[in-house]
Amino acid sequence: MEMTKTSMDTPRFVLVTGGAGYIGSHTCLALIASGFHPVVIDNLSQGHSDLVQAVGATFFEGELANRALLDEIFGRFPISAVLHFAAHAHVGESVTDPAKYYRNNFCNTLTLLEAMQAARIDRLVFSSSCATYGVPDTMPIMETTDQRPINPYGRSKWFVEQALNDHATAYGLRSVVLRYFNAAGADPQARLGEDHMPETHLVPLALFAAAGESKMLDVYGVDYPTPDGSCIRDYVHVTDLASAHVAALKWLLSGRPGDVFNIGSGRGSSVLEVLDSVRRVTGLEVPVNIAPRRPGDPPVLVADGHKAASVLGWRPERSDIDAIIADAWRWHLQRHPAGTVHPKTAGEAVKLTD
Repeated sequence: MEMTKTSMDTPRFVLVTGGAGYIGSHTCLALIASGFHPVVIDNLSQGHSDLVQAVGATFFEGELANRALLDEIFGRFPISAVLHFAAHAHVGESVTDPAKYYRNNFCNTLTLLEAMQAARIDRLVFSSSCATYGVPDTMPIMETTDQRPINPYGRSKWFVEQALNDHATAYGLRSVVLRYFNAAGADPQARLGEDHMPETHLVPLALFAAAGESKMLDVYGVDYPTPDGSCIRDYVHVTDLASAHVAALKWLLSGRPGDVFNIGSGRGSSVLEVLDSVRRVTGLEVPVNIAPRRPGDPPVLVADGHKAASVLGWRPERSDIDAIIADAWRWHLQRHPAGTVHPKTAGEAVKLTD
């Protein structure tokens, strides 16, 4: 597909790094619905090329460390902004292999920023994380809450945020940082969904357990100072999260300045409440094993989303926990038909990291 900047109409092309992954692919779907054309670069370590190509994006397999590939993409397409999802995102692994996280999440982002600067692209939407807050002293979490990340994953995201601030001062980069909470669910039409190998997130793991594709689900701690004793997290539907990225992109393209926003539902659901929802929606039991607490797990993490609502005009529309589970279950039944077993969970106790 040979394209040049002079042969195209008004720039509506955006580069989406990590666009074949869970959140990135859903955002590509939302971008296309909003009149953008996503150009995706993904190394497929966690993504699926069939899914991102099915939604109509242009796809390149490759690494962000490949500066030549970035220069080629920026030379061939009139990219007006970048949405940056590409990152490793397993907290436990970041502790045992921090170099992998600093190299991919931080150093490769610097390569991307250098390529953007050379191509004179000055607008970026960055997928950050509530992990940058660490263990907050107060709830709900506001954008002004102190950032004290407690693991290399959170620190790698925080480092990027600092680099974006410095690039704004030195080079005029305008970036919107979205610190989002627990993404969950799937496209309501089951065109896309969550499909990691190995899977570590609560909702899909609970569905595997309910479907009999794993022996049981480990729940870490039911002695927290919460109503039912289990940890409380803010689950935001992945399509709501995708719409937040589109809203942030439009904000930048309208000439507005960079900013930081929490993206969550503003409501907390405990682990046991999520499992109750799985039982309601599927009609199936979820076998669980109650395990001891894990060190460093905060009892409650819930977003204050007022700033995103008042500034971006973004509000979650599908982040009720039963809607999240229903959409995830619909996707699960399509992606893992009855009688099939997920290769990374069969015959094992499932350990969740949410």
